[in-house]
This record gives sequence, structure tokens and C-alpha cells, in this order.
Amino acid sequence: MTNQDFTPQLTADGSYTFFSEEFNESFHSHFGAKQESYFKYVVPTFLLEKAQQGTVRLLDVCYGLGYNTATAIEKIWEVNPKCFIQVIALEVNPAVPQAAIKHQLFENYNSKLIDILTKLAFQFQVHTPSFKAELLIGDARDKIKQVHQFGFKADAIFLDPFSPPQCPQLWTIEFLQLVSRCLQLDGLLATYSCAAAVRTALLHARLNIASTSPVGRKAPGTVAKLNSLCPIDKQTKDLNYYPHQVAALSQSEKEHLQTRAAVPYRDPKLIDSPEVILKRRKLEQEDSDLEATSHWRKRWLLVR
Repeated sequence: MTNQDFTPQLTADGSYTFFSEEFNESFHSHFGAKQESYFKYVVPTFLLEKAQQGTVRLLDVCYGLGYNTATAIEKIWEVNPKCFIQVIALEVNPAVPQAAIKHQLFENYNSKLIDILTKLAFQFQVHTPSFKAELLIGDARDKIKQVHQFGFKADAIFLDPFSPPQCPQLWTIEFLQLVSRCLQLDGLLATYSCAAAVRTALLHARLNIASTSPVGRKAPGTVAKLNSLCPIDKQTKDLNYYPHQVAALSQSEKEHLQTRAAVPYRDPKLIDSPEVILKRRKLEQEDSDLEATSHWRKRWLLVR
């Protein structure tokens, strides 16, 4: 973890993001941090509908600057100001949310929400009559074990690590199995990634998956739910959800899961370095009988 100075970078929707030197990636795309939070996470997890229940529990994996949690709180209280919200957020580097506060990146939010975000960033917990939150600092692989031990069950999980090649330890079968155990029976998990390896890991975690609309890029995201209930595409129809926002996997996407790109990341003891995890996957790919991903790309005219 580096002690870099985080410099705000303007995105297309007027919100700001940071660039991580450690992972060599921006925290958000040029499309816009706030818009991504809403369309990639709040919308696919039906949080506005769930706000009508009166209580919403949220697990934010990789809190970062705090946009995903902030946007969720803002939107929930817009539709139901009396809704009680409980948040558990995981973050490895407290300097990131603290820098977001110091640079006043949430100045367009209301004062109540800014106060919550400030306390969460610097005190790591907030407790009011209508809101309770904890920011757990450290390796998410360790912290997710704590969340599971707490017995916490989320109505929505935001899965937002850096990309799998840069942060493979948070996309493994073993990690996502623990994450899935923190999901309510009717809860939903959303992530920006549609990588075949990620989707395979979600399937190994006993989740059904579907695609969400692309936001700021050509590729879709993924939404998932426990497979003990009806398939996710049926649930979206039951809730009169717009089909262009959540959709069953296309034939191309299904076939992608039968290629070597779908070989998942593995971290059996949840302690391995990114380098070890990447090497393990590469060796498994080389020994795999699955179709070469390049063949799938040619078949679907996706040649780069």
C-alpha cells in the first residue's frame, strides 16, 4: 500500500476520481464516478424498491472514495427518508476516503450525508437513529471473515475492487464464496466486471448471474443472486424491471464461460500474493482442455 498523494481528476459527469499508483488504474472511468455508482450498483440491486421495506443493509466491498455508498444512501433517502440504513464497508487504504473528504469531493451532497461520510472516513463508524455504518480497514480477505462472523446479511453487495489482472486476490473463488455468504436470500450482488473468470467464480459461489447495461464502456457489468430461489432473469421480470437494464446472458456470453478465459482465480488459504494467484491461474489455463479464447473471439467477430 503506497502513501501517495491523491489528486482529484475530473470525470464527464462533473464528479472527481483518483488515480491509484499502486494498481496503476483510476478508481472510476472517465464516464463519471457518481453516474457509475448509480447505474452500476444502485439500479441493478433494486435499492430504490428495497427502500420501501423500511430497512436496507449494504455491504460495500472496496469502499474507495465512498461514492457507491454515498449514492446509495442519497437515493434511498430520496424515496424513503425514514428508511434505516446499515452499511459495512471494506477498504484497505484509509487515506483514499480521507483524501476524498479533504478535497471536498462530496460538496454537492447534502450536509447530513457529508457529515456521515466524514465520520466514516476518519472515525470508521457512524451511529445515528436512522443510520449505522462501519468502515473496516485492512485486507478484505480478512475483513470479510469478520463480516460473516458478525452474521451480517446484506440486501445489496457492491463488489468494486480494481480489475482482476491488478487485484486478483479479490476475485477468487474462495473470496467470493465468503462474500456470497453475507448476502440475504433475496439480496443482489453487483459488480462492474463481466470477466469470464469472475463470472465463473460467482457461479462456484452458488450464485445465478445476469448482465447489466454497459456504463461508460462497451462491456456490461454483472448482477448475481443466490440460486436457492428463482433464476435472476425471472426475478427481474417479476419486479417489472426494464429488460435493457438487466438481462440473461447472451449466447456469446455463455460460450465465453466455456473458454480458457473462464479459468477462475484461486486462493485456497486466502493469503496468497497477487503474483502467486496470477501464476496459478496461468498454469491452469495452459493445462486446460477448454476452447482457446481467441477462437471464441473470432467466432463472435470480437477480434481485437
